[in-house]
Formats: sequence, structure tokens, C-alpha cells
Amino acid sequence: MKRIVLVRHGESAWNLENRFTGWTDVPKGENEAKEAGKLLKAEGFAFTKAYTSYLKRAVKTLNNILDKMDLDWIPVEKSWRLNEKHYGNLQGLNKAETAEKYGDAQVKIWRRSYDVAPLPLAEDDPRNAKLDPRYAGVADSDIPRTESLKDAIARAVPYWKEVIFPDRANHDNIIVVAHGNSLRGIIKYLKNISDEDIISLNLPTAVPYVFEFDDEGKLVKDYFLGDQEAIAAKMNAVANQGKAQK
Repeated sequence: MKRIVLVRHGESAWNLENRFTGWTDVPKGENEAKEAGKLLKAEGFAFTKAYTSYLKRAVKTLNNILDKMDLDWIPVEKSWRLNEKHYGNLQGLNKAETAEKYGDAQVKIWRRSYDVAPLPLAEDDPRNAKLDPRYAGVADSDIPRTESLKDAIARAVPYWKEVIFPDRANHDNIIVVAHGNSLRGIIKYLKNISDEDIISLNLPTAVPYVFEFDDEGKLVKDYFLGDQEAIAAKMNAVANQGKAQK
């Protein structure tokens, strides 16, 4: 049996402020990630390979998890293809305030729909990732100015299929720490979730999501690790982030 564990990064400063984050690099709290590491260690997981995005909140979450598991030494591969969905000109805006202005339904479409992207960043916008040195090796045509979930899937799933999933031949246990939407895209692919149903999938922060595969690579089991009531509450909180305050 091969296991690949997906983890959305720990709650970031902008998560706490209920802001659209996307490719903006913001710090994150450490406690959730450390608790995830303790849980994975207690459940007997021992990773030999890790993957994460270029964004600090995912990198730091992975570092904290591996630290609590005494696995700081394992190889880590980073890819911009695991970055969060790009939220275009919404990045930095408060979700609830945006919902008050445009309505809950519109914000839900921007946050959770499959093929609708927010308005793009301008080329000279200082938030444009083409100005960030970490993406100097990425073709300008590949650097998004905005994305729908469909767009994010178009870069994340090929990386899963071509790099991460084949690596299970070399590792029994792999951990992938990324973001709500890049991971939703991978999960959509793995579980064959429809374009319509993916809008209802809300990933909680720093909760290990375990996928077990047989020797032929067929998915045989998937489950969240931890207290199920607490996980359900966190998922509900994610779902409510984009609603106007009553």
C-alpha cells in the first residue's frame, strides 16, 4: 500500500483577516501545523519525500510538520504549480466586505466556481508575480494574472500526474503541503468530482487528508485524519468565509 497525504497550509494571517490571498506571500500561524505533525507521528506516518509550493505559508507549514515528526532531513521538492489559485484583483480584499458589495452569490462564484476567474491584475500592478524573483525561471506566459479553478487545475494536476504520483514507486509515504484550490483540483481529479460538485468541497487548514493506493495505483481509501467533529466545524468555517456579515 502507498499513501500520499495532502495538507492545506495552516491558517495564515490573511485567513484570520478573511482576505483573498492567492499568490500573495503572507505569514501563517504555527500551532495548527505543529499539531498536524504530532498527529501524523502518533498515527505512525513516516514520510520519505515531500512536495510543496513556492508560497511561504505552505513551505512553513511543511517545515513545522516535518520538525514535529523528526523528518527535517527528507528531500523536499517545491513547485509553483502547487501554488494557490490566483485571485487577480481580489487579492488582499476582505471576503465578507467584498460579499457585501457584490453579493454572496458572486463571491461564491469567484471563490468556488469551476471556470469563472476574477478580473486580472494589470501588467504594472506591484502584485503581479512576473515582478517576483522567485518566478524568474517561469515563462511569462505561464504566470497567471488571474485564474479560475479550471485554470489552477490545468497546472496542478499535470504536476501530480507527471511528478508526484509516479514518485510513489520510490516512496511508500509522501506528503504534499499546498493550498485550498490547488489541492481541490487534485482531489477533483482523484475522486472524479464533477465541475458542479467541486464548488461544495471546502478543505480545512492543516488537516491531513490521507489517500491510500494499491500496488497498481488504484485509489482504495481516502479519509481525514483527526477528530471528525472538529474537522467538520473547520470545513464549515471555510464555507462561510465568503459570506456577508449579518
